[in-house]
Amino acid sequence: MIKKLSKGKALLFIMIASVLALAACNRNTGVKIETPAENPAPSRQPDEITQAPQGQDSDKAVKLTVKDYYPMLADVEYVYSGEGNEFASYSRFTDFLSDDGSRIQTRTSNGGTETVRVVEAKDGKLSVIKIINECYYRDNLIAVEADEQAEILLMEPLVKGTKWTLADGRVRYISGTDVEISTESGKYLTLEVTTEDGGSITKDYYAPGVGPVKTVFNSNGNEVTSELSQIKQNAVYVRRIDIFYPGIDENIYVQPVTISFKTGDITRLLLMEAISKKVQKEDCLPLASTKTRINSMYLGSDNIAYIDFSEELITEMSVGSGYEAMILQCIANTVGNYYGTDRVYLTVEGKPYESGHIIMYEGETIQVDMSRVKE
Repeated sequence: MIKKLSKGKALLFIMIASVLALAACNRNTGVKIETPAENPAPSRQPDEITQAPQGQDSDKAVKLTVKDYYPMLADVEYVYSGEGNEFASYSRFTDFLSDDGSRIQTRTSNGGTETVRVVEAKDGKLSVIKIINECYYRDNLIAVEADEQAEILLMEPLVKGTKWTLADGRVRYISGTDVEISTESGKYLTLEVTTEDGGSITKDYYAPGVGPVKTVFNSNGNEVTSELSQIKQNAVYVRRIDIFYPGIDENIYVQPVTISFKTGDITRLLLMEAISKKVQKEDCLPLASTKTRINSMYLGSDNIAYIDFSEELITEMSVGSGYEAMILQCIANTVGNYYGTDRVYLTVEGKPYESGHIIMYEGETIQVDMSRVKE
């Protein structure tokens, strides 16, 4: 039995530190709104924070909101170059979008780990409502319940002096408007947001219609910077998935496949498509027929991978009991390995698996077992 492991505690420690430096939004913390005793007078009133739509005259300018500073776009990858830390360079891809356009699920990769965030624009606030570190699978988390202590990245009114305190004690405020920032991708007039955390200071710069364009982190004389270098349109997230097949020699063989995901693609459908293809290695049996469907697939909060098949998994399977058990083991290995867990709960049409050869009970899981796997 082999459990797919994370990159370890040391990497996790580095990753947490780097994410703090990159986006200052890796902690799911609450917010306390504050009115400074001496609030700097904004250069413009809230209803005057405007920008003319591209290609139109300034007299047609519209009021900007937090959503304008974090556009929620499909099939777009933001690439950032960095200095001062090996993880300062990273990319951000859009996994999913909500139907009403108020939420976005992003995937950030810094070369060492991947982090998934769900960001929501609501009630004049831009908040991170869900974070999963070291997340190498794709589940649609858009509908997750928002945490009352979700960390607020931006808050209206979008004027200098707007300030709030996070539950962990960090202080965040808008420290500038129309701040000119030059990056590899161009020049921007940005909103400058400062976060103070003890002896460290992070400045994030947001450009309307673009999003975060630069982050500067300073602590004890050490500086880490990340800046937008490229915006890739029609981008895809590419992931290798290992599919396990039973061989006629009673060993299990692994066949890696590469799947390209666009924003909103449903993982189970693309995985089923890959599983249904002809096995490349000779003398291996398929896992399911082309008529079989995966009804649902996700990682539960109990760290168990759940997968539910259509009835064709059983009705279209014409093998003996020994190979049937191997097929179930291969499915468990494939799904468990994908989610990085060692337990898989397999059902058919919402009920425990039951065929003429094998009966599983309510709640009974299949343990991931790599002991018979041959490369």
